[in-house]
Amino acid sequence: MPLDHYVTLGRSGLRVSPLCLGAMTFGEDLGWGSSVEESQQIIDRYLELGGNFIDTANFYTKSHSEKIIGDHIGRDSARRDRLVIATKFSGNLYPGDPNGGGSGRKSIINACENSLRRLQTDYIDLYWLHNWDVHTPIDETMAALEDLVRAGKVRYLGVSDTPAWKIAEANVTARFRGWSAFIGLQIEYSLLERTVEQELVPMARELGLGITPWSPLKSGALSGKYTRKNAGQIKADRGFFVDGFLGEKTYAVVDELETIAKAHEGTPARVAIAWVQAQPGVTSTIIGARRLSQLEDNVKALDVKLTAEELARLDALTKPTFGFPQNMQPMFPAIHNGGTTVNGVSAPLSPFVIDKGDKPY
Repeated sequence: MPLDHYVTLGRSGLRVSPLCLGAMTFGEDLGWGSSVEESQQIIDRYLELGGNFIDTANFYTKSHSEKIIGDHIGRDSARRDRLVIATKFSGNLYPGDPNGGGSGRKSIINACENSLRRLQTDYIDLYWLHNWDVHTPIDETMAALEDLVRAGKVRYLGVSDTPAWKIAEANVTARFRGWSAFIGLQIEYSLLERTVEQELVPMARELGLGITPWSPLKSGALSGKYTRKNAGQIKADRGFFVDGFLGEKTYAVVDELETIAKAHEGTPARVAIAWVQAQPGVTSTIIGARRLSQLEDNVKALDVKLTAEELARLDALTKPTFGFPQNMQPMFPAIHNGGTTVNGVSAPLSPFVIDKGDKPY
């Protein structure tokens, strides 16, 4: 499936590529990342392959990421209009300014104006709340975002790194008031990060939010670069993201990825991304290529069709243990179904049922 086999994002008509180009590494301002020239090459190659979905944020590489995209795409209106450009607010770039970040009206409007300026565009296709601001009422955030949509500065809304219950509150509030609601959910999701399956994934599927996972390779831990054989020998560029995950669990997953990759004549990275793409609710997975060669390899994940048996093997290695109340769900059919089968689910009778001959109270 190539990049130009587009999918609609959540409960919307917005068509996006099945893999989204993440731009967090555009710029070397933090001591790692892609040079301006290589960032431009990565953009050009992604577009050449049919991709149309680019994701950044107002404070990625100290706002340089947005400027790189603006300089390379924003100045060409015809080229820009064919793309879905997504950016985020919440990040504070201004020391000493408490309103420089967060999700209040003053911060959101200012962040949007600055992102439009750096991206050199009149509108943002998808504007993400980057992470939950506990100090701002969600109805204030949604009202400010609705104003931006009505002003034509933003087309669609998304939410990232926020609890499921708060997202549900935001979308229900928006729908009852006739405001624009979130259509996309950006969350960390990989074989090494599956706790999102307890609340966030079911919430997204129920409310119609398209899931766009970030870090499907767990910051490179699942790229195939780090293996049992070279344990401790390779220093990660972003060690603070990776080092804590290089242990027995990760090496067991990488061993399985390597085995499956050989069967598909591919790489562990492609298999890891293909696993994420195969998960229910996932629309477009974000690939954050720092090098052109990484982009070329990651895009080929779309050609990997994992079998049910391969998916089951990976699932068995990484299946998360849920807490309350999900850990009680296996007993619910016995409580609910009265010994019948409902939607294919059967369970023995609960001991609390009224037996034949018993007199109901």
